[in-house]
Amino acid sequence: MNVSLKQLSVFVSIAKLKTVTAAAEALFLSKAAVSISLSDLESQINHSLFDRVKNRLVLNQEGVKLLPLADELLIRAKNIPLIYGEDMSLHGQLSIGASDTIGNQITPKLLSQFRVKYQHKSQQLLIANTKSICQKLINFEIDIGLTEGSTQLASLVKIPWVSDEMCVICSTQSALASKKNISWKSLTNSEWLLREEGSGSREFFIKNIAPEIIDWQEAFELNSTEAIINSVSAGIGLACLSRLSAEHALVEGRVAELKINLVMSRQFWLLIHQDKYQSPLLKTFIDFCLQMKDVNSAKLN
Repeated sequence: MNVSLKQLSVFVSIAKLKTVTAAAEALFLSKAAVSISLSDLESQINHSLFDRVKNRLVLNQEGVKLLPLADELLIRAKNIPLIYGEDMSLHGQLSIGASDTIGNQITPKLLSQFRVKYQHKSQQLLIANTKSICQKLINFEIDIGLTEGSTQLASLVKIPWVSDEMCVICSTQSALASKKNISWKSLTNSEWLLREEGSGSREFFIKNIAPEIIDWQEAFELNSTEAIINSVSAGIGLACLSRLSAEHALVEGRVAELKINLVMSRQFWLLIHQDKYQSPLLKTFIDFCLQMKDVNSAKLN
């Protein structure tokens, strides 16, 4: 068997980008060269690695087994020249997935501090909901996830990170805004603005607040926290958001906070694929994140 790094690079690119065309563009190769490399690899190992579904290639069981090893070998190969160089700084690209609150309110300062401390400038940041980030970790499309929601996926290692505080907000014109203590009964038949399925904020509301209300309705589902804040300000309904995200609107007087009898803390999570090779760069970033004591230590000023 004579599997080459080029073949593995082609395989990983197709696995991440889903089509031969996209992989060819990313690798600066012709479609024919990519197809031949994949065919040669499958012949070498005597297994098909993808199921052909219309115009897309979907990893099959054999491909899923190979992906973690191929990803690790390619990263290790890139590090070979560094072993013999004098430059001991961190190298490579770090791909980070962060859910909405973390991505917008925490990672700007977190990454700024990391870049200053380690002089590493090559990072990619994807902001999406927890469900999307988990899927990209499974597909080895990102290196690490910083999420508001947890996961039950066995292939992902979840590490408790820092704690966050949620809050319930309403329009300043709402009759609820003037009440000092809000009873659950007063929220009967209330309307709520929720994030989309897979969001950590929605998960917190469904698990912790919704069961306490006798009857409630979903006014809107929105995939933007700022759109939810603006909708609450306009009087469309109530919302449950991270205090980090709602703080500016509360300070500006655009919305009001409702004081309810409920513990409003939640856990942020650091997620990694159990088979992901932890390069020196990734290990350093994980350790850097875990040094945080609370969200305020990396909160965007």
